[in-house]
Order: sequence, then structure tokens, then C-alpha cells
Amino acid sequence: MLSTLELPAGNIIEFLVGFTNKGENDFVLETLDASFRYAMDFNFYIQNFSTFTFNKVVKPKHEATLAYSFIPSESFAGRPFGLNVNLNYKDANGVSYNEAVFNETVQIIEIDDGLDGETIFLYVFLAACVILTLVGGQQLLSSLGRKSRSSTTRKVPVEMGTSNPNNVDYDWLPKETLNRINKSPRTPKQSPRQRKTKRTAGFDD
Repeated sequence: MLSTLELPAGNIIEFLVGFTNKGENDFVLETLDASFRYAMDFNFYIQNFSTFTFNKVVKPKHEATLAYSFIPSESFAGRPFGLNVNLNYKDANGVSYNEAVFNETVQIIEIDDGLDGETIFLYVFLAACVILTLVGGQQLLSSLGRKSRSSTTRKVPVEMGTSNPNNVDYDWLPKETLNRINKSPRTPKQSPRQRKTKRTAGFDD
């Protein structure tokens, strides 16, 4: 079983066509053309490729080689097609001939050339997402740091207590009693040692 010829999609396909003149008269090789046909019916055209014009004269007992190239569309990847290559030529009397030098089914395949457009876009998109995530995390950390610093620099309220130096609340006393206390002479408090010293001094007198 013959394997199907595989042609890479989106790449230039080049081939050579050889011609040998075994007759007694000149032949003129005019054109080469190619087309994709429906694999199940070669009479149904899928795509016609460019026609190459040569008009090359081949003398009797001589040979000639013609080069032809085309590019299968990337949209054809993964599908079989009938490839038809025709050589158009004429003899010295002007009689035209058309010969299918290639007429077989080929498989169009997709070649992985590494980074294509979609892969590059995917990498750029992922890199952008990573950068945005890092920037967002940095902004979040900086905002949390500012909040923590502001909370630590707040002044802590200090209880001053009452303004009374004796730390005694007289509001519950009657007003007359409070007035007598305020009018009475206040003597500075003395330590037990000072009082003892004064007593001793009194005895000495």
C-alpha cells in the first residue's frame, strides 16, 4: 500500500517536471498549472494555482526540466486533496497537448514551527496578568502598611484624674460643710519624722 504524499500547509511546495523529446520534431513546452481537486471526485475543483509560462523549445533527442511551486492554504491543513499538475505543450505543427504529469491524492498537514501568532499572544497575555497581579499585591501591601503606621501614631488618651490634689471628691458634702473646709487654714502635711522631731524639741524646752 502506497503512502499518501504529505504537503505542509502554509509552506512553499516546489517540484520539477522533466520532459524528454523522443520524436523527430521540436516541441515547445508552454505552461505548467496545478490545482486541488476533491479527493473523491477529481472533476470537482477546490482551488486553482498560478500558471507558469515557459515557451521552452526542446529539440529532438533532448531533455528539459521545468520548475513549479505553490503554497497550500493553512485552512486546508488536516484534509486530503487531489493534486493535479498539467503540462501544456505543442509540436512543430502547432498541435497542442495537455498531459497530467501528477494526478494523485495528497494530505495537507500542519507543521509546528515553534511559536506561532496565537502562542506569542498567549505568552504576552499571561505576562501581563502576572505583572498586574504583582502591581496589585504591591499596592495592597503598601495600603496596609500605611494603615498600620497611622494606627500606631494615634495619640493614646491619658487619664488625668481629678484636678483635686488630694484626690478627694467633696461634691457629696453639704454646701455649708464644704465652705467651712475651704475657709479653714490648711497646714502642710508633715511626715512622721518631722512630727517626732518637733515633739522632741518641745520636751527639750
